[in-house]
Amino acid sequence: MRLLSALRSIPLLLLAFALTLPVLAVLASWLPWGHGGEEATGILREMAATVLPGYFATTVWLAVAVGAGAALVGTATAAAVTLFDFRGRRTLEWLLLLPLAMPAYVTAYAYTDFLQFSGPLQVWLRATYGLEGRLLPEVRSLGGAVWVFIFSLYPYVYLLARTALGERAAHLMEAARLLGAPLARRVRTVALPLARPAVAAGVALVLMETLADFGVASYFGIQTFTTGIYKAWLSMDNRLAAAQLATILLVLVVVLLQLEQRAQRRMRFATSGVGRAGSAEAQPQRLMGWRCAVAWGVCAVPVAMGFFAPVAFMLRPLAADWSVLPWDRFVEWAGHSVRLGAITAVLAVGVAMALAFAVRRRAGRLTRGVVQLASVGYAVPGAVIVVGLLLPVGWLQAVAPDWGVPAIITATAVGIVWAYLVRFCAVALQSVQSGYARIPASLDDSARMLGTGSAGLLARVHWPLLRRSTAAAALLVFVDVMKELPATMVLRPFNSDTLAVVAYQLARDERLGEAALPSLALVAVGLVPVILLSRTLRASGPR
Repeated sequence: MRLLSALRSIPLLLLAFALTLPVLAVLASWLPWGHGGEEATGILREMAATVLPGYFATTVWLAVAVGAGAALVGTATAAAVTLFDFRGRRTLEWLLLLPLAMPAYVTAYAYTDFLQFSGPLQVWLRATYGLEGRLLPEVRSLGGAVWVFIFSLYPYVYLLARTALGERAAHLMEAARLLGAPLARRVRTVALPLARPAVAAGVALVLMETLADFGVASYFGIQTFTTGIYKAWLSMDNRLAAAQLATILLVLVVVLLQLEQRAQRRMRFATSGVGRAGSAEAQPQRLMGWRCAVAWGVCAVPVAMGFFAPVAFMLRPLAADWSVLPWDRFVEWAGHSVRLGAITAVLAVGVAMALAFAVRRRAGRLTRGVVQLASVGYAVPGAVIVVGLLLPVGWLQAVAPDWGVPAIITATAVGIVWAYLVRFCAVALQSVQSGYARIPASLDDSARMLGTGSAGLLARVHWPLLRRSTAAAALLVFVDVMKELPATMVLRPFNSDTLAVVAYQLARDERLGEAALPSLALVAVGLVPVILLSRTLRASGPR
């Protein structure tokens, strides 16, 4: 029995190793293999005297500014649509989710094309008023990046804060009103403190996305840890320097992940003691007149800045001249993106089903540990995954150059799909596990009493009940793969440019009009899960 149990654990151990290899490889760069430890220490000392302070200061300032801005915008919009009732509130509830469909780097391209020195706005201002020189601040700057990140990522805070306020605040706000507290005091002393754990969790997610970004920072010329990793690897050809920077970035992400998990635990604790807020006496307060206009402004400005304005900026070159757009190449780029997304979605759902079924049948330490390892991958930035996959490839090439394994990883779709699985298996796993949570354990017991084995239980009992969950998991993974930029840029096969890579390359070459077509395609794909999320929230939220 012990031997059989050990044999059954081998696939799980191999899967855990495959999903954690990038992180293990980055950490292993510090080990004293040969002269590796001394070389790593020397490289770190040299970076500390040159580029590391700049990377650290820029990353910290960017994170602080984006976190504060996203917290302010996300909390204000969540409070407006949850605590108050005004004309158009239901429409604004789902419109506020639209920036989730816009990759941050696409938003950066759109604003740059419209607001730069040679953009249509400054050209019109100079021609109309006879002005000369630069009339607006430089878009490609740290301030421009903060603007882009705030209005691209605030929905993370908005979603969590809206859920927290909808579940708890209205009920207690009504109690405070009956005790004679004015509106401003009710919001300040009742609603906002209740939403604080949710806001903290949302800000942690925003900061993880900001730290993992490559497209905006590289396009705007901002020296962050992510751009430093690619510069050290691709420009300086120094894999150990890239590994050291990746380690520092990974430590920052782990700290943020711990903060997010702590905030989530506080949210669950706060929820357990408060009833639902759907009764007739605990409804949002009705706003009229100028107060309604203020609420509309609070909600409409983020939607306009994060979605409608960038889309309008990108539609302008398309409407000007459709003939100059690369329609033939666009079909090729879209085909590569769809192929990689479909392959990764199928494999990710298969891995998620295997892990969730293993936990369902034998919820031991090993299976739970593998599930936790698979879930951590989503928090690992794409730059760290790239370095973590290429480091073992380099070591293997030096030890056994005749094996040809590195060519399989770097010259085919194997490497990039592997990176996608490490990054996005957690997305599929969360959806599949939520589906399993709705299947009662009594069904498993009944099937086993009727003589059904593991394969029959999965195929005849679980699968029919998990079709919607697995479809949602495949869709989410597919969309994430379509928008992924850092790992795709380095690991994509030869002559297999995707929409995300092409949009970045065209924008970097100042061909922003041509970059609009693949960018809008990414936005259209990203709208699908946003619409599904909006429908889910509307169906489950209080009326």
